[in-house]
Amino acid sequence: MTKLFKYLKPYWAYILTVIVLLFVQANLDLSLPDYMSKIVNYGIQQGGIDNPVPKIISEKVFKQIIGILPDDKRNLLLEYYEPVSLETITTLPLKFKDETQSRVNITVYQLKQNSNTDNTEFTALISKIMAAHMLIQQMQAHAPAISQTPNMASGIPQSGLPQSATDGPIGTPFAVFERINEQLDAMGNKVIEQMAIAQIRLEYESLSVNLEQLQMNYIIHFGVIMILVTLGSMLCIILVGFLASRTAAGAAKQLRNDVYAKVINFTNAEYDNFSTASLITRTTNDITQLQAVTLMSMRMLLFAPIMGGGGVIRALDKAPSMAWIIGIAVLVLIGVISIIFSIALPKFQLMQKLIDRLNLVARENLSGLMVVRAFNREPFEEQRFKQANTDLTRVSLFINRVMVFLMPFMMILLNILSISIIWVGAHKVADASIQVGDMMAFMQYAMQIVFSFIMLSMMFIFLPRAAISGKRVVEVLETKETIKDPEHPVMHTSHSKQQGTIEFRNVCFRYPKADTDVLCNISFTAPAGKTIGIIGPTGSGKTTLLNLIPRFYDVTSGAILIDGTDIRTMRQKDLRNLIGYVPQRSILFSGTVAYNLRFADEGASDEKLTENLLTAQADFIFETSEKLLTPVSQGGNNFSGGQKQRLAIARALTKQCPIYLFDDSFSALDFKTDAALRRALNERTASSTRIIVAQRVATIMNADLIIVLDDGHIVGQGTHKELLESCEAYQEIVSSQFKGVKTA
Repeated sequence: MTKLFKYLKPYWAYILTVIVLLFVQANLDLSLPDYMSKIVNYGIQQGGIDNPVPKIISEKVFKQIIGILPDDKRNLLLEYYEPVSLETITTLPLKFKDETQSRVNITVYQLKQNSNTDNTEFTALISKIMAAHMLIQQMQAHAPAISQTPNMASGIPQSGLPQSATDGPIGTPFAVFERINEQLDAMGNKVIEQMAIAQIRLEYESLSVNLEQLQMNYIIHFGVIMILVTLGSMLCIILVGFLASRTAAGAAKQLRNDVYAKVINFTNAEYDNFSTASLITRTTNDITQLQAVTLMSMRMLLFAPIMGGGGVIRALDKAPSMAWIIGIAVLVLIGVISIIFSIALPKFQLMQKLIDRLNLVARENLSGLMVVRAFNREPFEEQRFKQANTDLTRVSLFINRVMVFLMPFMMILLNILSISIIWVGAHKVADASIQVGDMMAFMQYAMQIVFSFIMLSMMFIFLPRAAISGKRVVEVLETKETIKDPEHPVMHTSHSKQQGTIEFRNVCFRYPKADTDVLCNISFTAPAGKTIGIIGPTGSGKTTLLNLIPRFYDVTSGAILIDGTDIRTMRQKDLRNLIGYVPQRSILFSGTVAYNLRFADEGASDEKLTENLLTAQADFIFETSEKLLTPVSQGGNNFSGGQKQRLAIARALTKQCPIYLFDDSFSALDFKTDAALRRALNERTASSTRIIVAQRVATIMNADLIIVLDDGHIVGQGTHKELLESCEAYQEIVSSQFKGVKTA
């Protein structure tokens, strides 16, 4: 199947664009749980405060926390905050409950504009300060005795900033902070952050900040972002679908063209390796399978690993301690998919063969419908079709039963995975090691990871069948043609004014994989402008001999020459331009009579077509109202056998070439029409060489040379009169057809 990747090369720009869009889509989809986590954690639980760094701090609290810090940390804090009047705060995203007049002369410390809140040292410091402030307030509220010890406000002047705090004995402000700091370090960063945010919320409330509005703004902000992200993901999906469809359809179109071009150039030797039904299946059903899997691969196979890998990274970032749950689920999923894949693959291969078989039976029944009815074989053929259909259905049901197990298993796995995450996550939420929103986001990431594997498993349903289809298509494309044009072709040139002299020199022919020759040491010459008749019993090799001239097969040994040029040294196109061929089975194409005749010469005029039809005794066409535009159904089924033969002869005459080959092309004609047609042909093609294969002696008895074949050998050649005297095999044929009639 990898050999078919070259058909995707013209669409490499589309494929690269799809990959980029899939990365964008995956990132957008993976960001949604994170935004949901923020809405739950910060928007709902923490009132819209998502940062442990307060925007404003009251003057009282600021002086209290400054008073317990060493000089270096105090200076860091002062770099980030500046004193301002509460009424002047308009740039921060904070709304106040009361009017501006009620905030006159209230001083607060505001976070400076353009402050780098990503500074980890500052963020860690302010988080601990706010958390410590909260703990000390709780200690003072629940243990009044602590107020007898120096508190955070003791030693702080009523005006201005305090002097430098120094290490002192237990009980000094700095010692209290150090003691609480040790407790905070044991709690972990998540707990500290939540405590800091809780304290900030209390601080905002004391400053009359509208917390409800703050919370609503936060939720709406991220809600709008999630809507925009979803719309962006939808746009990516639409673009990926469009580009993937164009790529798959374009590649399939080119592949069908190449397969058809390959098949149409097959010689009879290559056709013998494939049944017609199989070639139709490979050109239609198999390529459709490849088109579908190309489309799905660009939409799912490429997207699944991107989504799965991104989900793992995001999940580990949210809750690395629960990653083992996803690992176990993925391992179980891979194991089950592998088992199902190993069971289904051989059945997919069998299914394609059964489709070939079903097409073959249906095609035979439809093409031989009249024979089936004539012999009352409808029940037998119905049973034969039913058996082929049942075999295909049985295999299809087996594959579907195997595959249908996959979906309920995955649903059970997803439910178990959800329960496991909730169970383990609930304990971690209780321990304050993760937040509820993080647990919910982790669950969504786990679902996305598992769904990525589900997408891969869906591809595993199609990939085996597509791989088999690809192999079958490659078999056609890589079939080596047994008949090829020479590297240095010889142009056909005639050494006489009349072209068309055909010479067989010791020609032997054996079908591929056969053990014996069907033609042995065939030697004769058909002079230009003469009529050569070939006759013999059924299976003597008459049609095979005729098929060697246009190189439908190549001779096994010996040579065939036209005007002294070996036909193997000529291009096949040049060779066949010299030949007008009427096959044993008259083939007509759906369309009109004119369309069929112009197969031989696209530029032929209506007058020329009319003349050829009259020569071929096909004057029945002019009895219809449409005349040359008389419709021809598929296979020419709206004409009788004799009418189709005459139309096929008229088509060959339209070519106006030096050689005409008639392969038992008069068998369906009555004797009167046969005689009239041969007289007209002799007049119309007097300068051309005519080789006529016939079963009836009357058709070839007036030929310039008659060749009698028997079991692949020439047992006699000469005129009708000469053969009656010298060839016993010919005598037997004549006597069987003209018993009691004088033929010489």
